[in-house]
Amino acid sequence: MPKQQTDHLIQLIRTLTPAEKRHFRLFTKRNQASDDLLFLQLFDLLDKKGEYDEDYLLSKISGLKKAQLANQKAHLMRQLLTSLRLLAQKRSEGIQIREAIDFARVLYDKGLYNQSLELLAKAKERALTNQMSALALEVLEFEKMIEGQYITRSFEGRAEVLATQTSELNSQIARTGSFSNLSIRMYGLYLKSGFARSEADSLAAKAFFRKNLPPTTFEELDFLGKIFYCQSYVWQYHICLEFLPCFRYSQKWVNLFDETPRMKLLYAPLYLKGLHNQLYSLFHTLHYERFVEALAFLEQLPDELQFKHDPNVEGLYHMYRFIHLINKHYLEGTFSEGVALIPELANCIETNRYNWDDYRIMVFNYRIACIYFGDEDYNNALTYLNKIINDKVTSYRSDIQCFARILALISHFELGNQGLVEYQIKSVYRFLLHVEELQAVQKAIFHFLRQTQKTPRSEVLNEFKKLHAVLLPLEKMQFESRPFLYLDIISWLEGKMEGTTIQTVIRRKFLERQEKES
Repeated sequence: MPKQQTDHLIQLIRTLTPAEKRHFRLFTKRNQASDDLLFLQLFDLLDKKGEYDEDYLLSKISGLKKAQLANQKAHLMRQLLTSLRLLAQKRSEGIQIREAIDFARVLYDKGLYNQSLELLAKAKERALTNQMSALALEVLEFEKMIEGQYITRSFEGRAEVLATQTSELNSQIARTGSFSNLSIRMYGLYLKSGFARSEADSLAAKAFFRKNLPPTTFEELDFLGKIFYCQSYVWQYHICLEFLPCFRYSQKWVNLFDETPRMKLLYAPLYLKGLHNQLYSLFHTLHYERFVEALAFLEQLPDELQFKHDPNVEGLYHMYRFIHLINKHYLEGTFSEGVALIPELANCIETNRYNWDDYRIMVFNYRIACIYFGDEDYNNALTYLNKIINDKVTSYRSDIQCFARILALISHFELGNQGLVEYQIKSVYRFLLHVEELQAVQKAIFHFLRQTQKTPRSEVLNEFKKLHAVLLPLEKMQFESRPFLYLDIISWLEGKMEGTTIQTVIRRKFLERQEKES
């Protein structure tokens, strides 16, 4: 077994719960003749040690030769997946439908065609009820194969019914697939560059969207097609910093699930994603009351969805929960309280509890750094910013990578590391020029940091005022305001000018907004 597959085996074993391990051992002993199974001994040792050590394994398992090890690892992986499939069967509608198709294949191979067709009819009905069109189409193709080869005494007009159902399903799958393709393309565009940097970027994103927009109306789509329709529009408006229409489509997305509650369990990841986008839009439009209500709803979801046995859904839930708990502290200006979230979140990242990808971890590192910056803990902020800066992968979210470097410069400035600021300004400037065009906000910050290197301490306040005067009108400009999504630099400057903290300024602005709204 190649090294990568060995790593996958170890990773799978690490994710197993005690119940899954117990089920695997019972399943293995029930289905194998010998109590002295080499692959079971291999499992026990890998589970105990938690890492792969070939010499250790060979010394501990008597009768196991080095030449057999690759086959035993591959066999162990198959047995583990089979055991997990059996365990997940009761909870997964898709697995149950596929099992019915497999049983129908066994009956077909035995020449029991009518029994096979009965099973396929039930499987097709379940697939169609649960909007699993691809599985329903697979069943239809199997039915046509049986009907086309054998006289099964089916009802009159059976051929026409099957042909019509197949045509309708193919059309439906094509419509859904077209919006699924558009959604993933828009997501790919966002991963590459993040938010639009200029009017030209926004127009390019919208042109790309229109070019790939299918000619299908919302009403013509099935449930999943409507979800991907909403998702596509959410990504377009999200990229273009148009958060109000982004909220409308995310709300429409969530409403689809509310209208068909059973779909929440079947497609829990898509449901959670819709709630996440709804919250994200409310955060950026500063609708605090509705944001808090939506967050409270998100926090009680575990009771409704019962996803303890689904690590994927559980991981997504906790990822979104952490994102919006942090966003709540951003809105309220309660960074000192937000610091209390970090140990639990950092532990999830370090232990890889939910198997979050590198992109998600990079975004969390930036969010944690911003919490520490707001709490004026610049050393800890730099610790997390350096995780991003030192990452060699720069193929996604170039915007966050840029702003991480800018925030690191400001943190060094706050710590009085004048030499480091002077040294790093040049390297950061080169990085930004390589990754993206400098915006007016970035240029102004660079000018400020350079200027303050040669400004007497008694005159630094004037430099803060100058930068504030330059940035204040930019905050109201749609694309120039992009840097303020990541760091409220205006509040930082106002804190400097008032002799107070960024946290105090943001908190005061929050309370003033609340008073106006009430």
